[in-house]
Amino acid sequence: MAFAVFALGAIIASFVGVFVARFNTGEGFIAGRSRCDACNAPLTPFALVPVISFFVSNGRARCCGARLSLISPLSELTLGTLFVLSYFNLGLTPALLFFIISLSVLLVLVLYDLAHQILPSSLLAVFVAASAITGFFLAPSISSFFSSLITALLISAFLALIHFASRGRAMGLADSPFAFGLALLAGQNAFSGFIFSFWIGAVIGILMLYKRPAGSRMGVEVPFAPYLASGFLLAYFTQWNLIALITGSP
Repeated sequence: MAFAVFALGAIIASFVGVFVARFNTGEGFIAGRSRCDACNAPLTPFALVPVISFFVSNGRARCCGARLSLISPLSELTLGTLFVLSYFNLGLTPALLFFIISLSVLLVLVLYDLAHQILPSSLLAVFVAASAITGFFLAPSISSFFSSLITALLISAFLALIHFASRGRAMGLADSPFAFGLALLAGQNAFSGFIFSFWIGAVIGILMLYKRPAGSRMGVEVPFAPYLASGFLLAYFTQWNLIALITGSP
């Protein structure tokens, strides 16, 4: 069952890659054959097998030999692994169904943000709705769900405040509803996930500054959605309580 769940995640991630590439381009993402990004040749069914086709072809397109991006196999491995972890946590329950739907939409947003540095409002609305339903199923009680809802609103309001205070230079306004949805998924671990997101972003930012060419004074604009997603998912799947980690309490 775990293998089947992983395969489902990898297949969905492969479809997500196509969706992200064609979204808002006027090109349909259901009909039409997939083509090589380098030479535009139609891809064979074997070249579309998630994860496996990349490693079998040694990371190169069979049609023209161009080097393939690592984003596709990494996203397929990541979503497949997250699906398996979700299955282990939740079992075959309605909560699992809504959780994997939320994870799938989350991957769409992260990949789109990486490609275009923007979070489309239509996809954000779907993600927030899916996360709200998932959070409701995950909450042990109605009062716990409303507590998570208040935490999510506070986190969202804080990011919106940063946006307006910096006049959009620190982060985009779309990060606010995005974090709201993530906080609903993380539930009681939302605060820890929020802090983890900034820690992860700080580490990656320092590494990027370190690798910047010597003497360069140009700033580096990076999307914040991947850091937010990583932090909140880390908190949810590990159940690490930040306050307990800091204070050393059990």
